[in-house]
Parts: sequence; structure tokens; C-alpha cells
Amino acid sequence: MPKTSEMKSSKFLKKEDVGIGALCTIAGVEEHNMAMEGAPRDMKWCLILSEFDKPMVLNVTNTNAIEKITGSDDTDHWNGRQIVLFNDQNVLYEGKVGGIRVRAPKSQAEKDLPF
Repeated sequence: MPKTSEMKSSKFLKKEDVGIGALCTIAGVEEHNMAMEGAPRDMKWCLILSEFDKPMVLNVTNTNAIEKITGSDDTDHWNGRQIVLFNDQNVLYEGKVGGIRVRAPKSQAEKDLPF
């Protein structure tokens, strides 16, 4: 039998899609219509990632994190840069627990640490 998270389809990236963490390469930023069919347009900026077929809707928190990771507020400078997406259980949104957050990839020195 399927899990309930597998029964909810979405054309945008969900927390369940990233699992405990996913190293991703930024391929671009595009505007997408978030509105349901027949509803007025609701345009949001989305991150396009090489590793996923679905775009990730950008919120202020994740946008600020990517600016810090890349050192630029110009999204053209984000292309080709790597980030890690993870499901942060501290995110609360519309009564639901968990949400996608962004962090910098660990450096090789950090990967070699025993803790």
C-alpha cells in the first residue's frame, strides 16, 4: 500500500522529495504559476535544480540562504553552484510540520571529521 505522502502529487518539489538531504546543482531561476486550474494567476519564483524534474518554490528564508552560500543576490550567479536541500522538522507551515531548507555543502575538511 502507498504512503499518504506518495498519494499527494505536486508539480513542485516537496519535503518528501528531498529525503534527509540532497546535494543539488542550481540550473536556474524561473517564475511559475502556483494557482490551481481556473484560479487567477499566482506567480512565484522557483529554483530549477539539475537533480529534480520539479522546481522548488523559493521562500524568503531559502532565498537568503542561497544568497549567503553563493555570495550574490544576482540569481544568474547561482547557476552551477551546489546546495544541499533537507527536510527541516522545525518548519511549521499551515499546521504542517517540516519543510525544505537549504544549506551549504560540507567542505572536504568537514566531511573528514569523525563527528
